[in-house]
Amino acid sequence: MEEKLSCNGGHEFKLLLSCPSGLSPSQVSVVFDEAYDRIPHPDPTLEQSISEIWDARVQQSSSLYNGTKFRYGGYNFDVGNDPKQQLHVSLHLGLTDYRTFVGTNLSLMWERFLVPSEDDCIQCQHTSSPLGNGAVVETSDGRILVLQRSNKVGEFPGYFVFPGGHPEPQEVGIISHEGFQELNQCHMINSKVSQEMFDSIVREVVEEIGAPANSLSSPIFIGISRRVLNVRPTAFFFIKCNLLSDEIQQLYSSAQDGFESTQLYAVSMSDLENMASKMPGCHRGGYALYKLMVQGTSDS
Repeated sequence: MEEKLSCNGGHEFKLLLSCPSGLSPSQVSVVFDEAYDRIPHPDPTLEQSISEIWDARVQQSSSLYNGTKFRYGGYNFDVGNDPKQQLHVSLHLGLTDYRTFVGTNLSLMWERFLVPSEDDCIQCQHTSSPLGNGAVVETSDGRILVLQRSNKVGEFPGYFVFPGGHPEPQEVGIISHEGFQELNQCHMINSKVSQEMFDSIVREVVEEIGAPANSLSSPIFIGISRRVLNVRPTAFFFIKCNLLSDEIQQLYSSAQDGFESTQLYAVSMSDLENMASKMPGCHRGGYALYKLMVQGTSDS
């Protein structure tokens, strides 16, 4: 299931999980457990650098907030014994925070946190690796929506991206692993986190593009890509919007999170191919997942 495709610099990516048939919410579950949390690095000096980097960033910008995030810790496929049974994937998620993300993945020393291994989860066991999300949104006139990031954002200013952000632990009442040890509580929280995976990408699309939630189809999960530069993972979804691209352009002007981007493009597949070369690796991986989905649809 793993595939590595290369471009220059921050464009390089790795597909950690590809689901070209697209998975509905009933086909995606989550195991939320501290077993998938980050393991501290054995080098105390490197570990101490996380606090030092964060403290320096806070001094530069007092508005920085250390919010909790879900940490990507791998997945399992469950195909069962019945060949007619629907494909099901279980995502493994732990807990991390923005402070640790800044001090590991975004650190200039990020490669020192990696462990030499073919196993992705072992390789990244010392990094924060918060799981982001992104949506390939198709309009009713067959266009794909792409944002150009503001020059004021911290990562990849001016690059093209799909709308997205992060599923949020606080949306389902999680601030730590405390209180979820009982079996029934584990089942309940796993179900809530799984739902948040799908709810959060709809929120991101609504906030970043301005399209109302009732114009969007239920998201389908198409896989996870990881940027090779600072090993950042992102889950991607495909969503259909029943509005025309011209209508969405009008709504975009009043989008809640419009400050994060400078322009919205509604593009054809060939235009998207050209724009993908100016995407961060994780989003270029999202484009690769979308192409696999389109190819799978045309082959079936």
